[in-house]
This record gives sequence, C-alpha cells and structure tokens, in this order.
Amino acid sequence: MTSEAYKKGEQVRREVLGSKRVDSTMKDPADFSRAMMEVTTEFAWGQIWTRPGIDRRTRSFMTLAMLAALNRPHEIAVHVRGALNNGLTRDEIKEIFLHVLPYCGAPAAIDATGVAKQVFAEIDAE
Repeated sequence: MTSEAYKKGEQVRREVLGSKRVDSTMKDPADFSRAMMEVTTEFAWGQIWTRPGIDRRTRSFMTLAMLAALNRPHEIAVHVRGALNNGLTRDEIKEIFLHVLPYCGAPAAIDATGVAKQVFAEIDAE
C-alpha cells in the first residue's frame, strides 16, 4: 500500500511494536491475513494512532484496558510490549489490569495479568 495514512501507520506501528513484530506479520505477500494487516495499519495505526488529541502513552493505556475488557490475550501480549515502548511501567500495566477487575470481571483481569507476566518473562530472558 502506498497511501499517506498507510506510510504513517507503518512508521507508528514500527515505533510502538518494533520492526521485528511488524516484519513478521507482513512477510508473506500471499498470506491470508495480509489484507487485514494492511487495512489495520492504514486505519488504526495511520488514522487513529497518529491523531494529535491523545499521546501514544495514553493510547497504549487505553488499548490495554480495552483489550483486557474484551479478553483478547494475543493482542494484549502485542500491546504490552508496545505500552512499555511508549513509556508505561510494569506497575502501571498491573494497575490497568487491576482496574479492569471490578468493571469487566475477574477472568478478564486475571487473564490479562497472566499474559503480561509471560511477556515480562520473555523480555527479561531476551
């Protein structure tokens, strides 16, 4: 894709998630999910994450809370790394998931906390 929003989205996505992650999701041009990644990069990353009204740190904060509420462990893992890249601390991430507990339920909060612990362990082992 060559739109300006896509280019901006890819740049933000790389800055937040890391080039290794982005490259791994975009490596196969015949891949079934490539179109989904292109649209997501252009729309979510290129049109939403680049808006001036909220900084990236706050966007990461909100994204983790929403993903926990939706109980989306795969995306939580991706965005925990992104949140750390955007300046959130492990303690802040813990507090996000604790805050999810009374509003979205213990299973969602516990699952999100477990995913974050796994990501922290992977980062510590790198």
